Amino acid sequence: MTASVPGPAKRKTLSSQVAEELRARIEGGVYAPGDKLPTEQALVEKFGCSRTVIREAVATLRADGLLESRQGAGVYVLAPPASEETLTLFSHASDKISDIIEELELRIGIEVEAAGLAAARSSPAQEAAIQAELDHFAQLMAEGKSTDESDFRFHMAIAAATNNTRFKTFLEHIGRRMIPRVKLRTVMGGFDPLPNRDHTILQEHQAIADAIFASDIDSARDAMRRHLLIGIQRYRSLKRSAATPVAQED
Repeated sequence: MTASVPGPAKRKTLSSQVAEELRARIEGGVYAPGDKLPTEQALVEKFGCSRTVIREAVATLRADGLLESRQGAGVYVLAPPASEETLTLFSHASDKISDIIEELELRIGIEVEAAGLAAARSSPAQEAAIQAELDHFAQLMAEGKSTDESDFRFHMAIAAATNNTRFKTFLEHIGRRMIPRVKLRTVMGGFDPLPNRDHTILQEHQAIADAIFASDIDSARDAMRRHLLIGIQRYRSLKRSAATPVAQED
């Protein structure tokens, strides 16, 4: 009579773990709003569990408003429910380059300290995650593919390495639009007037990572500050350019 009790309890625990992992991927931007979730079979193989566990995990996230099942099409990621507490400072499009500059200035106040804390506190696993994002960025660049997502995930990996969840939560609220070129394309109707800067960005990311790996707190802060200040200089130059209509403000 009691032999059947451990089974459901174990499935519930495992489904909760899978649900939390999927939730973290959604909140971290791995699966963005509008993305189709991997197939049930792909998730079974990824997590090494049964279809029942996957279905329970998906049902949990569907109930939380993070996923939506579409008949004959699969399961899709939804935008987080709007609330008064949601940080919307970075979330809307703008017709001013100055807004991008101001956002970069704000990020300096947050991410410079995050880099310093990561240098002081990061674990080997967290450093490996930072390196993985560097490698992924380089691979995408070599293949001529968009590096936007990898750029975002690099900064998220540093925030996670602070071992202070507030930093990670802050960046999660901002989302991909914290990456200036993503927002610039929105402002410019999909067009990016600046030359490709992947190579420069990768070098700047590498300098930040090297300082974190060396546990050099001051150098990590300096490298992050330099990275963001270069971005500010880039967009100030664009703002001054007479050839960029959105640079003109009232």
